[in-house]
Amino acid sequence: MSVPNKKLSLGIFMPNCSNMCSISSHNVVEDQWTFVSNQRIAHLAEQLNFDYLFPVSRWRGFGGDVNYLGTSLETMTWASALLQTTSRIKIFSTVHVPLFHPFVVAKMGATMAHMSGDRWGLNLVSGWSNREFSMMGLKLPEHGEKYQKAAAFIEILQGLWQPQTAPFNYASKWYNVVDGVSLPRPVKLPEVANAGASLDAQRMTARLCDWAFMSLPSIDAANGMVDTMRARADQYHRSIKTAVFPFVLWRDTEDEAQDEIQRIIDKKDSVAAQNWFDDLAIGSESFDFATLDLLTVSGGGIVTAGTAQSVAEQLQSLNDAGVDAVMLTFQNYEKDLKRFAVDVLPILQLMGVV
Repeated sequence: MSVPNKKLSLGIFMPNCSNMCSISSHNVVEDQWTFVSNQRIAHLAEQLNFDYLFPVSRWRGFGGDVNYLGTSLETMTWASALLQTTSRIKIFSTVHVPLFHPFVVAKMGATMAHMSGDRWGLNLVSGWSNREFSMMGLKLPEHGEKYQKAAAFIEILQGLWQPQTAPFNYASKWYNVVDGVSLPRPVKLPEVANAGASLDAQRMTARLCDWAFMSLPSIDAANGMVDTMRARADQYHRSIKTAVFPFVLWRDTEDEAQDEIQRIIDKKDSVAAQNWFDDLAIGSESFDFATLDLLTVSGGGIVTAGTAQSVAEQLQSLNDAGVDAVMLTFQNYEKDLKRFAVDVLPILQLMGVV
């Protein structure tokens, strides 16, 4: 049984991509993906004492009328800019292994750590959408090899970021580093997250990462997944933190909230949703549980809907299951984050959750 955390860290799964929250034409905020909008959201999150900003990395959308996630801001440059306009909140970049050399990420990450007082973190993604990488002439490796390559990527980062391993040497099927030195180095090692759900991904995350970013079918499943990830980390004499990404929607009554969920489903972009689902089924095990409607509503996040009280109770349940952080998504990020501060956050504070 997981031991509840004293406090649940709050973060935002940021809308740096178009149609971020749902694969639907219902209630879309068209300019939410822009940097100006993201900057306002980041400032608001920091004012509310949120701890993390976390982006999606996409290179191509999923077609249909909404072209889900089709317009997006690249996350290394995005994080660099936001780190300069904030002072406390931690900001992650999401990097696809097939597109970056670890030496380049080591240098870019150390630069952002230097610029921000070590507030930068890395979400490393092995890559799963062939529609993205085929347009670049890249073929993704087989699933098992993906996480071997990702492990090599992280090992090189950690080798270059630590003075005790300089000059750093590394030989593998994917990368070779000879007398590698990258300066400056971060004062503290940047936190590294991974969201893979397969056995290979879990083992790699438990051995090398600081965060397991979990995709869950329900809140009830959180307890088992947290326990699993902690047990895997124990095998390597390590500890690991866990995070999930709830889609948060609340109204005055439960029925009103469920009616809004149904409106999102009723205006589903069937082409984009099917493309998203098919790509996930082929290239990722993170969302095997998901139905098309669940993906439509939340992009694979836990749907956390109801009244303000019931949403707070659902977030409390995640905390009780041992989840360390929630990266929240909203329909209208700026408007809903302000509402969250008034309607839900005080309840969480009274509960002692945050």
